[in-house]
Order: sequence, then C-alpha cells, then structure tokens
Amino acid sequence: MNEYKEGARVLRAAPFLIALLVLVPIGIILSSFLTPADDIWRHLVETTLAELIFNTLLLAAGVAVGTTMLGVGLAWLTAVCDFPARKFFSWALLLPLALPSYVTAFVALGILDYTGPLQTALRGWSGSGLAWFPQVRGAGGIIVVMNLALYPYVYLLARSAFLTQGRRVLESAQALGLTQAEGFFRVALPMARPWIAAGVMLALMETLADFGTVSVFNYDTFTTAIYKAWFGLFSLPAASQLASLLIVVAFALLVVESRSRRRMRFAENRPGARAERIALRGWRKWSAFAFAATVFVSGFALPLAQLTIWASETALLDIDSRYFGFLWHSLLLGAMAALLTCVIALLLAYAKRVTHDRWTLAAVRIATIGYALPGAVLAVGVFIAFAALDNALIAFSMHFFDANPGLILQGSLFVMLIAYVTRFLAVGYSPIDSALHRVTRNVDEAAISLGVARGSMLARVHLPMLRGGLFTAAALVFVDVMKEMPITLMTRPFGWDTLAVRIFEMTSEGDWQRAALPAIALVLAGLLPLIWLMRQTENAEPTRRLVAQRNAPAGLIVYAKP
Repeated sequence: MNEYKEGARVLRAAPFLIALLVLVPIGIILSSFLTPADDIWRHLVETTLAELIFNTLLLAAGVAVGTTMLGVGLAWLTAVCDFPARKFFSWALLLPLALPSYVTAFVALGILDYTGPLQTALRGWSGSGLAWFPQVRGAGGIIVVMNLALYPYVYLLARSAFLTQGRRVLESAQALGLTQAEGFFRVALPMARPWIAAGVMLALMETLADFGTVSVFNYDTFTTAIYKAWFGLFSLPAASQLASLLIVVAFALLVVESRSRRRMRFAENRPGARAERIALRGWRKWSAFAFAATVFVSGFALPLAQLTIWASETALLDIDSRYFGFLWHSLLLGAMAALLTCVIALLLAYAKRVTHDRWTLAAVRIATIGYALPGAVLAVGVFIAFAALDNALIAFSMHFFDANPGLILQGSLFVMLIAYVTRFLAVGYSPIDSALHRVTRNVDEAAISLGVARGSMLARVHLPMLRGGLFTAAALVFVDVMKEMPITLMTRPFGWDTLAVRIFEMTSEGDWQRAALPAIALVLAGLLPLIWLMRQTENAEPTRRLVAQRNAPAGLIVYAKP
C-alpha cells in the first residue's frame, strides 16, 4: 500500500515536472530580449525583416485558404457522396502524410523548373521561350506544394465531422426549403466548422514550423532566418529573438484554435449513417472522380513515381555503407523518441486520471503545447539551456576538482531526444489519453474483485487494454521524428547524419536526383506505420467513429463512446 501511495505522489508531480521541461526553453527564448543583439537586429530591420514578415504571412494565408478548399471538398465527397473509386480515395488521400513536404517540394522543382523535363519538352515542341509558363520558384509554387502536403490534416478531421452528420443533415435542410448547395453552405458546413478550424490550425502550425520546404524554394521566412542567424551570423541572441516572435504567433494561433472549439460537442452517432450516401450522377460523378484523382496524383503518386525514377538512376552509383548509417540513425532516433515520448505521455495521462484538480489539468495542457512550437524555436531554446548547464558543470568541476571535463551535454543524443519529446509529446499523448478514457473505474473494481493488486493493475489490466493507443502514439511519433528536419539539423552530434539531413544536404546543392534515394527510404519507413494505422481505423467497429472533443488540445482526436 505504501508503494501505491508513493506511486500516486510521483504521478501527481509528473505533469508539473514535464510542464517545466517545456517552459524552460520557452522562457529562455522570451528572456533573450533582455540582452538585445542591437547590431544584428539593426541589420535585419534594414534588410530582411519586412520581407520575412510579408513572406510568412503570405505563405500562412495561402495554406489556410488552400487546405480548407482541398480538405473540406474532398472530405465532403468521400464521406457523404458516392462516385467511382470513392472507397479507394477515402484512404488513399491520406497517403501524402507519409511524404515530407520538403520531398514534395524538390520533386516539384525537379519536374517543373526551367531545366526540368516539362519545360524542356514544351520548349522543344513549341520552339518558344515559354514566357507564359508560371514562375515555379515564387510564392505561388511553394503555396501549392504546401497545400498538397498539408491538406490531409483538414481532410482527416473534416471527414470525421461529415461522417457523423451523414446525408440526414442535408435532407433536413432540403425539407426546410433549401437546395442541396444551400444546405451544404448554411447547415452542414457550419456544423463541421470547429473540426475544420482545428485541421486548418494544425496546417498553419506546420507551415510556421516548416524549414525544409522553404529552404528548397529559397523562400525566406522566420524559420530560415533563425537558422541563418545561428549558423550564418553565429548569433544565438538574434536567433532566439527571432524565435520569440514566432512563439507569439504560435500562441495567437493556439488561442484562436481553442476559441473555435468552445462550440464543439459530441456528435450523434447512429448506425447506418455511412451507408446513406448521395449517389452522384452524370458529369458530377466524373468531376468528383477527376478532382480526387488530380489531388492524389499530384500530392502522392507523381512525386513517388519521380523519386523512384531518380533513385533507380543514382542508386548503383550513390549507395554505399553511409546510407545504412543514415537509415540506422533515422530508425534509432525515431524508435528512441517514440519510446521515451510514449512513456512520458502515459505518465501524463495517468496523472490526469488520478488527479482532477485544475492545476494538474493546466500542467498537462502546458506540457503538450510543444507541438505548436516550430522545431527551430525549440532547438534554439533547448540548445541554450543545455549550453548553460554545461558551462555550470565546467565551472563546478574547475572550482572543486581543478579539472575541465569539457562539454558533456551539448551535441549529444540526449539533447536531441529532449527536443523531440518536447515537440511531439502532444502527438503521443492524445491517442494514449483517448484509450485510457475507455478504461473505466468499473474495470478497476472488477479486476480488484478478481484478486488483481493495485500495484500490478497497470501491467495485468491497463496495458493490454491500452495496446492500440500506445501503438498508435508510437507510430505517429516515429513518423514525425523521421521527417523532422530543423531539430535534427541544429542539435545533432557531429557526424550523426540522418536521412532527413542527407536530403537537406543534397537539395541545398540542387542535386534532386541524389536526394531521391534517402527520400524513398524515408517515405517507405513512414508508409508502413501509416498503412497500419489506416487498417486499424478501417477495421474499427462501426460505432467507434472519430470525433473531436470539446476543449481538446490541437490535433486531439478521440473516439466516440458506443
């Protein structure tokens, strides 16, 4: 019994310690304004700051509009309507999630750029200079690429909302005298608005956090400015002050997202709703097919085919023992980060289950806000914190032992893992917390009545029931860490290169063909857990539908109660 009480105390303290882990890098970044780097700031204001703000806002606005149109349109078609190949598109349209946006970016440039095969063929065919061809490397090009990479966030959540509505909502609107189009815009769309807003917010946070895509397009935003201030100007204060501006924007988005969820409620979930679809006929069904097929081919099939062609041309010349090292480092980092994140997320979920006071709930909320922070921002904050700790250890050792141990923590895997956990804790926490909601108090009481001790309840009862949520959390974190670029670039130990780092090195030199091989490996490694997750969702019982929950953190998806 004493051991159980001791464990309960640890659980109560865990959310506050983990929240502190997140707050330390944020506090360090925000405190950077106490030591302004005047010269560098003056240089930024006079040269690039206005352009950074304009580029970032333009990119965010373009992604918000584009992902809304693509995600909502496709979600409505696959959830409520019936057209050729609907079943295939319902899961295939999620596959772009396995393609990092920076991979889609360099494939798009490789195909559509001035020296690419498309423009070369058109020039040869027409004999002109193609003055009418749009500028691929401009803002329009990167907005299109990011929309194709990020629309699945909106699609996934909006489709869940439309599935719970079924066609009955539309029929009710028509019974009140509205046409189908009016019923969609005046009834169905407003009812799904909180889910759509949550998906758009996720896409916007990913846009603000993106580093690889904007680097490929040589398009300056805040994340590229942070990287250049650190590695180009060697100024951590300037990098942290730029990062603090990005934190303000991220928190503003969080507030907007939280307010959008105030009206969210559990949706009614009646059996048979999925089967009642609107059968599209004539030009409408083929238009729906063409729309879904165009997005799927542009966002996944064409980039994967081009990567396969490039990889087949360079694999025999380029592959060597280093690639096994890149692959091993990526897999090891993904597995270690997934394991550590799931353990900490499980602690958080149990603490929330055991303790319901507002301070614990607030600590859990703070501990999971790292996903809203760009990777470059977290890398700066975590690096400065561990640099200060290293300096303190050196000073302590010099004072008491007259010996300099050197840098212990900087440039170690430990720092990378801390940054990963801080960034992706929300991704691991959401499925575990959702699974734990299904382990009711009645289950505990039944287990105790059958002789299961409280101390062994976790291993004998809870973990088997949480297995699905734990695997889902581990798979999502694993895929995200494999794709993560800014944290890996800015905090990795010397010589510890991964597939993402290799892609960055090749794309920064414009060598798209040689970047294809690590990209293919990265996509395949991300596809396997994604396919497993889609199979789990498809095999779930009919009444276990994905819905969003009131006051849930950004990106949280929970299952409706049967």
